[in-house]
Amino acid sequence: MQRIVRAFPVLPGQEKAVENLAREMTTTRAGDAAAFYRKFSVASECWFAQYTAHGMMVIAITEVADRPVDVVAAEYAESTEPFDAWFKSQILKVSGVDPSIAPLGPPTVCVFDYPAQHTRRS
Repeated sequence: MQRIVRAFPVLPGQEKAVENLAREMTTTRAGDAAAFYRKFSVASECWFAQYTAHGMMVIAITEVADRPVDVVAAEYAESTEPFDAWFKSQILKVSGVDPSIAPLGPPTVCVFDYPAQHTRRS
């Protein structure tokens, strides 16, 4: 399983829209959301809100099973299915990040990973 970690800035005034989007994904659009995740081989996804001096951030952690992330990301970016287009428009609205251009969200680089890959003995 591959993990994707993204941090999305939330545009000023869009904090409630994030809460509404999360609620909608688990209520009125839950069936569509489940089909969407299955289509893109998403085993799990969770969103965390973090409030910083620079405003709200949403940290999304997604686990993709059975398929290469780059392939899934390209399919997601190109998709124009109604739910997919709606979801991408919501992400663009609240964060300013266009998933059709940056399907994996803002670029992410791992700067720390514990435990270390190689153990040194002193």
